[in-house]
Amino acid sequence: MLYENLYLLIIFILFSLCGAVQLFYYLYYYLAFILYKHPELKSPIKPVSVVICARNESENLARFLPSILEQKYPDYEVIVVNDCSEDDSYDILGSFKKKYPHLQISNVNKDSKFTHNKKFAQFIGIKAAKNDLLLFTDADCRAESDQWLKTVVSRFNSDIDFVLGYGGYFKQNGLLNRYIRYDSMTIAMQYFGMAIRGVPYMGVGRNLSYRRSMFFDKKGFGSYNHVLSGDDDLFVNSNAERLNTAVEFRKEAQTRSVPAVSVMEWVKQKKRHMTTARYYKVGNRFMLITEPVSRILFYTSIIILLSSLYLWQYVLIIFGIRFIIQTFVITKAQKRLNEPGIEIFFLFFDIFSPVINGTIYITNLFTRSGKHKWK
Repeated sequence: MLYENLYLLIIFILFSLCGAVQLFYYLYYYLAFILYKHPELKSPIKPVSVVICARNESENLARFLPSILEQKYPDYEVIVVNDCSEDDSYDILGSFKKKYPHLQISNVNKDSKFTHNKKFAQFIGIKAAKNDLLLFTDADCRAESDQWLKTVVSRFNSDIDFVLGYGGYFKQNGLLNRYIRYDSMTIAMQYFGMAIRGVPYMGVGRNLSYRRSMFFDKKGFGSYNHVLSGDDDLFVNSNAERLNTAVEFRKEAQTRSVPAVSVMEWVKQKKRHMTTARYYKVGNRFMLITEPVSRILFYTSIIILLSSLYLWQYVLIIFGIRFIIQTFVITKAQKRLNEPGIEIFFLFFDIFSPVINGTIYITNLFTRSGKHKWK
């Protein structure tokens, strides 16, 4: 009995510590995102280049590129790098070129002697840009308004080199779509909250902006050029700092992209994204692993404690406090990022997402990155 009580006491202490860690993330980082107030749009017009890399994306280009080309902004160009496409992307882009003179096309021809990842296409687009301010998105992304360009670019001033935006996914039916949007939303809560608190560590290529001059000053993609992914998050992780980074996630500044329609397709995408995590700064890796590990231990220990009825009143109080704060934050985040329909499932997702992500990450360690696709 003595050893059993000591064991349960240790579990209760672990549960309490993990609860405290969870509350720290919610109250310090996520709440900072919820309470953040964007400045008014008073910035003068600055010339900007939008860079989009596309490989076999003819259908998406035909569907979404007009939302980029028809922005209400007087001074911008759109550079589409048509990277070794074997569909009719060339013809689609050619037809757009006749209608939109600010569209620039860079074609990369397939060469059996030279294989490359997306970073090469990204570099081609950056090299071709004539403006210092660069705004990146993907071929399967739609700008949520014709004010996207104006709103994002307005965040630049003489001190800002990075503007981190939100790239969500289209709402569709089904549990998988809700989980994909939940995953995207919670990742955004974290990288926005940490950036607001002065610890920027990543951005998403679906909606990311930085200076061309800074890219070349920092030697481009540098030491991680060999990594399949990382054209977005690793560059931010290496060069974004407290004072040179701004966030912009107002609805008119968001983008939406096509989500995976099967579990296996989503897992492949997730594995590709996770290939970059091991290259993050040590402090960032620690912060990112602490939250999901504490969450797993939090839920595991609460099951043990409640099944044993050990200090169950205090266990429920701690859980209740976290749940109330969590519900408030998730509800507000849904509104800020325009992600409806997640609140019904968020507790279920919250319990299982660290297990899902952990499993994918571990299996990814035994998978060669070269097996993943360009996108």
